[in-house]
Amino acid sequence: MRIKIAFTLLALMWALLLTRVYYLSIKSNKYYEQIAEQNSIKSERIAPVRGQILDRNLQPLAVNDLGFSINVKPHIKKDAELNSYIEHIVSVFPELNATQLAKNYRRLDSPYHQDFVPVVEFLDYNKTLTRYAQLELNDGISVRATSKRLYPYGDLASHIIGYIGRANLKDIEENPTTKLTNYIGRAGIERFYNDDLQGIPGQRRTRVTALNQRVELVEQINPSSSDVILSIDLELQKYLLEAFGEQRAGAIVVMNAKNGEILAAASFPEYDLNPFVLGIPQKEWDELINDIDHPFTNKLVNALYPPGSVVKMTMGMAFFNSNLFDAYSPILCDAYFELGGRKFRNWTDKINYDMTIVDAIKTSCDTYFYRGAYHVGIDRITPVLERYGFGVRTGIDLPNEYVGVAPGKEWKRKRYKQPWFQGDTINTSIGQGNFLVTPVQIAKNTAIFATGRSVTPHFALRVGEKELVWDSNDIMSESEKAALSEVRRGMWAVANEPSGTGFKALAGAKIRLGAKTGTAQVVGISQSEKVRIKEEDMEYLNRSHAWITTYGPVEEPQYVVTVLVEHGAHGGSTGGPIAARVYNKLIELGYIDEKYLKTAKKI
Repeated sequence: MRIKIAFTLLALMWALLLTRVYYLSIKSNKYYEQIAEQNSIKSERIAPVRGQILDRNLQPLAVNDLGFSINVKPHIKKDAELNSYIEHIVSVFPELNATQLAKNYRRLDSPYHQDFVPVVEFLDYNKTLTRYAQLELNDGISVRATSKRLYPYGDLASHIIGYIGRANLKDIEENPTTKLTNYIGRAGIERFYNDDLQGIPGQRRTRVTALNQRVELVEQINPSSSDVILSIDLELQKYLLEAFGEQRAGAIVVMNAKNGEILAAASFPEYDLNPFVLGIPQKEWDELINDIDHPFTNKLVNALYPPGSVVKMTMGMAFFNSNLFDAYSPILCDAYFELGGRKFRNWTDKINYDMTIVDAIKTSCDTYFYRGAYHVGIDRITPVLERYGFGVRTGIDLPNEYVGVAPGKEWKRKRYKQPWFQGDTINTSIGQGNFLVTPVQIAKNTAIFATGRSVTPHFALRVGEKELVWDSNDIMSESEKAALSEVRRGMWAVANEPSGTGFKALAGAKIRLGAKTGTAQVVGISQSEKVRIKEEDMEYLNRSHAWITTYGPVEEPQYVVTVLVEHGAHGGSTGGPIAARVYNKLIELGYIDEKYLKTAKKI
């Protein structure tokens, strides 16, 4: 009986063993074949080529320059072996520095990377092509086609276009594609539209041998990226530097008043974008950031200035919106307004009569606005300032746009933990005190008076095949709309009547304009001084900033030109001729019809 049981157990064990052998050798064969198949397919991502930035006429503003990189095999431990490769590279390209190439290798080589190490990121295509074979004959050296960002016009529109720079670890964590491209947008359009310009990686799947040799392409999905088409006109953009002339620092904005397209804009001084691509030398960087005129600051959206008198049209609208005044209400304009024993002076003591908003804008009377603001109060002024674009972002497609300050009680309490005083209201009424704006905010604000609507300033017209749509809104109350024609009459008078503050300065314009001049103090000048020091007698950095903002032609407002000259002393006389030259260029380029010329038959 025991023998029979033993034989039975032995038979069961053999059966189980045979079943397992069958499963391993037959049933699971297909599964392991699939695993083997997967192991023989190599998948790799393909870096996209960065999209171009073009002007409205498809002229290049940022492109990719074709060239080559030189790479050395990884994981070289011995200096002698590395030096032999470096020496060979330098023998072919004597202009390269052997010490720097070795540093590049040691910095980039890693046990985690199996690919060749780039020791020269970029060499000119034509220069390298003739020497290509001399390097490729060496198994330890690889020459690969690559591209480098190129800004064909160097410093032109530098604050708009921006630049790219090397991606760091934080960039790679937030944007894994930069691990392939190695670069990311750092400023301007390059940064704001980085995801579109950078594009989407492709993928290549290849069948390889056990030795990692490619034998077959299984699948390839090509990478893609988008070009960005800007509203900038390259010829007009070039002209801005000429129009700005000998002035040291400031900004110009040329904008379509009807839709917010910016045809040209500049922050002066500008700077060359190309050194930033591969890394700007420390000496050049120090010169940029220590320059007293701050060329590295984008003054269009990243610098704040008191608006001075260019805010007076909006201040008038705040008066009319309160229903305490209308556009025809007479308010005294005289030498000073006294409040609490303090005299707030007018910029001139040669005027003494009641005036409406037309003359108040034409002569830029301070005391008209002092008195109006005193009666209306800051609580009814600040909301109108914000509605007209102050103390809020314009929505322009540039990174880190500054908000500015439209002062009010709540703002001062949060900022300084202090109460609001009537004197603060008086200073705010003429764009001084804590009131701060950007040039783009002034351009947007001016467009409201040109067209009656608020537009979104912008540069991009199209990203890839996608046409962009930008907001335009009706923001005026009924009382403000009723006053608009009178405000425009005041702006017309500034530029076209001999007593207007911008008449002489804008005389060179070939069309009729609406305008407002402004002088924004940089340092406080005591109101107790009976004889004010002349701006030209001040130290340069103590002189006031000069504003002028305009629209034209007045018969059918189409464009806004806003000019800020830092420490330019007098708004109209300094910025007016610049604005006039820009309008004449718009006529020359065909943006403004010659039927609007002053010499043309009156429409």
